[in-house]
Amino acid sequence: MIIDCHGHYTTAPAPLGEYREAQKAALANDPATVGSKGSIEISDEQIRHSLEGAQLKLQRERGTDLTIFSPRASWMAHHVGNEHTSKFWTQHTNELIRRVCDLYPQNFAPVCALPQSPGVDMTTSVAELRRCVEEMGFIGCNLNPDPSGGWWTGKPLDDESWYPLYEAMVDLDVPAMVHVSSVCNDNFHATGSHYLGADTTAFMQAMTSGLFERFPTMRWIIPHGGGAVPYHWGRFKGMAEDSQLKADAGAGPRFSTVEQLLNNIYFDTCVYHQPGIDLLTSVIPPENILFASEMVGAVRGIDPESGEYYDDTKRYVEAALLTVEERQLIFEDNARRVFPRLNHFLNSGYLDEASS
Repeated sequence: MIIDCHGHYTTAPAPLGEYREAQKAALANDPATVGSKGSIEISDEQIRHSLEGAQLKLQRERGTDLTIFSPRASWMAHHVGNEHTSKFWTQHTNELIRRVCDLYPQNFAPVCALPQSPGVDMTTSVAELRRCVEEMGFIGCNLNPDPSGGWWTGKPLDDESWYPLYEAMVDLDVPAMVHVSSVCNDNFHATGSHYLGADTTAFMQAMTSGLFERFPTMRWIIPHGGGAVPYHWGRFKGMAEDSQLKADAGAGPRFSTVEQLLNNIYFDTCVYHQPGIDLLTSVIPPENILFASEMVGAVRGIDPESGEYYDDTKRYVEAALLTVEERQLIFEDNARRVFPRLNHFLNSGYLDEASS
């Protein structure tokens, strides 16, 4: 089985976007509006139509089997509105993901967004994580390290304000993909710099804080190939080693080593050319790489040099200098290990459990 650990519902039916625009219109009149969750009328046929010509078609054409599927990342947009806005919006997007997985349980497994809002504690996010995992069979979550939308006004990921969410993740045994959303700071392009910078920032915050010493079983997937991390592996490795020497001399804090971080952090293959995948697979141990494409996502065009789609990442992994056993880890085994609830989802299924 080939498991794609990184897919978003970028082709969701129009009524979802119309609901969001109505939320924004209400906020324009009153930024403090609470509103109500309301309803969104989307038929099963609309869901099927949104997927058959896109994600499902590409799965068949590219030879992948299952996509770990979550709400559209750029639409999480936690900076929009207030905590009530995010709560209602996130509930709807997660419920739609569950419906996708109900219709296509052989093709999609659910990961949830969280209703994060700038300056708001983790209470609502923990509640939504538990609702999705315990009541709807989700296998993981997306965690936005910057709910402010590119202004980075919140606390870093090692701050105690995040701990209730981490405790819930550990208790539920689900990982988080550390994934930012849309950006309102003009200094950043959303997918070209904000995403990749956030990936790198998350790794650095984990390295400098010793966070995983407190949460030794917590697991993160850092997407988009890890941002700058594999490319600058020597920089991170050397900085961590230098910190160890300084700490021994009483001259500074002790960073986690990169070897320690690899007990908890994994990287995906959303890297859209062969040299990038070759670098990733030569620097990062195969045990820490999960296959992913992010399709249909940020890069949808065809590479004029190869004539193939940039985001057809399966062919890059197949062409990389890997053993059969290493490809098996990347294509399937690592996803089952990092997302342990996936095995239950595949073996018994939410539908069977719900109908019993």
